[in-house]
Amino acid sequence: EVQLVESGGGLVQAGGSLRLSCAASGFTFDDYAIGWFRQAPGKEREGVSCISSSDGSTYYADSVKGRFTISSDNAKNTVYLQMNSLKPEDTAVYYCAAEFLLGLPGLEKGAYDYWGQGTQVTVSS
Repeated sequence: EVQLVESGGGLVQAGGSLRLSCAASGFTFDDYAIGWFRQAPGKEREGVSCISSSDGSTYYADSVKGRFTISSDNAKNTVYLQMNSLKPEDTAVYYCAAEFLLGLPGLEKGAYDYWGQGTQVTVSS
């Protein structure tokens, strides 16, 4: 059974940091890219960052470049999203997802095969 389990969300003040984790199981981790997406109330789900589990290549949305860092621990089948300098507009439910990777990783939602249940991140001003 495929599982993606997010953790690490919470409430933080603006300027603070959080680290999200995505623990994956039930598929061959090295064959997939793992992406982080977020959805704020009343808005569409948007891509934040992704990483190829095979070669570590990464991609970031412009809105988080320089503030968020994605990394992968292949021995633990876990991907992390370190979020620094958080802003109130980062408030959302954050989801991780897995895409069977044929090329470079990207943030097209429809390309992702499996999704986690999400973790809430709230940034207060």
